[in-house]
Amino acid sequence: LEKIIGDTKTMAEETEQAEQDAADAFKKTVEETEASVKAKSGSIVDRTAEKTQAEEDLQQAQTELEGVVAELESLTKDAAALRGECDYVLKNFDLRQEARDEEVAALRQAKAYLSGAK
Repeated sequence: LEKIIGDTKTMAEETEQAEQDAADAFKKTVEETEASVKAKSGSIVDRTAEKTQAEEDLQQAQTELEGVVAELESLTKDAAALRGECDYVLKNFDLRQEARDEEVAALRQAKAYLSGAK
């Protein structure tokens, strides 16, 4: 009977020690989990701020792109208009030069005529 009582006390002490070890392990796990959750929550806040900044940067870049595209379209239209004007001048250059030469010749004839009339 004493042996059974001794075995029971030993088993109770071992059980209490095992229970205490399990409680300590659980407490440590809870603390580690809380620390991990806190760290990850901070990481979420940081990443949310980074995401917000990235979205703002993207919006600004898109706005700038729209402005650059509009300016490029305007410059393309201006270049096309200038090309048309230049093509017109080049196309009619020979005709205009011939007409000016005729005017100069007519003015010289008139000058010669008027010089001879004096």
